[in-house]
Amino acid sequence: MRLGTTLKTTIGAALAALMLSGGAQGQTLAENNELMFQQMREIRGVSAGEMRRIREIFAAAPWMGQGNPSVTRHPMTPEQAAARLGGSVEQVRNSYRNREFERICGEPFMVPLYDPQTQSPSDATVCADMFEYPNIPMAYPVTWVRANEAAMLCAAEGKRIGDAHEWEGAAAGQLLPPDYPFDMIRGMGMSQAVNTMRSWHNNRYASTRNLYSIGQWRSGVCATGSSKSPGCNGGSFQGCGSNTYPAGSFPECRSPLGVYDIDGNAAEHMNLPLAEDQMASRGSTTLGVTEMKGSWFIWDTIRAHEHWARWRAPFWHGSRVMSPSSHHNYHLGFRCFRDI
Repeated sequence: MRLGTTLKTTIGAALAALMLSGGAQGQTLAENNELMFQQMREIRGVSAGEMRRIREIFAAAPWMGQGNPSVTRHPMTPEQAAARLGGSVEQVRNSYRNREFERICGEPFMVPLYDPQTQSPSDATVCADMFEYPNIPMAYPVTWVRANEAAMLCAAEGKRIGDAHEWEGAAAGQLLPPDYPFDMIRGMGMSQAVNTMRSWHNNRYASTRNLYSIGQWRSGVCATGSSKSPGCNGGSFQGCGSNTYPAGSFPECRSPLGVYDIDGNAAEHMNLPLAEDQMASRGSTTLGVTEMKGSWFIWDTIRAHEHWARWRAPFWHGSRVMSPSSHHNYHLGFRCFRDI
């Protein structure tokens, strides 16, 4: 009996080590989430208290995770992605550590946002996750997440969802001051306000129309060469796999400030404030409306819409960020920001 217990413990420890290295995927969404939670604790140092809150949010969202395992077919495993980069999963993860950024941002795998024309990294007052949530190199991004869930998951770690101008600054390589023309849209309904502000903003930055996080767009540089599931019929959980790559599989897919995968892999939820008291960057927790940013994992073959670093999208599937019915789908994720 003692031998059976010892053997079971040894096998469990070995499996845990294999899962932590990225060498295993579960058969169910719950198993994959458990692997991810373990990686968040061990690799990023997420505290036990923070993990309790994160588990609560996931428990209330039965679709949320790294894709429906029954239909998701990732184009690379973490081991394949790491080997392609010339190392093991652990070596590749360590290669993304930046000690200066960790000193500024207070934790691994975050990037200070600033204006390089007038500032240095140490002048930053906000940091962005280096990768899409769970912000771990060689881990798949979380998808099927609603905007309110993204905001709550960021808050669980003392972070927050980003405002649109912050994501744009991270993508373009230059964080500029907020540019929301609140006076222009005062008194308008939600859709009219979004469309008016979007048109004003896109016209203002029209000269940067072909600027991406990687400069000029080049196929194959970012995590955009995957494919949709054959049975993907408009976005169902049962028919559409989250066929993403491990985060950091494409080290050249990096903005000038050091943010990765902001083009490709998963599109990303962001907050679009319609009034100053809805700005996440100024402490709002009620927030504004949803803004979907970035491109996704099939962008090299299906250019579904216009996209560039400072582009603001139409009000697709629009809602308040904190609406419990905000949009979620198989290629939509998020990343967190942190005030410092």
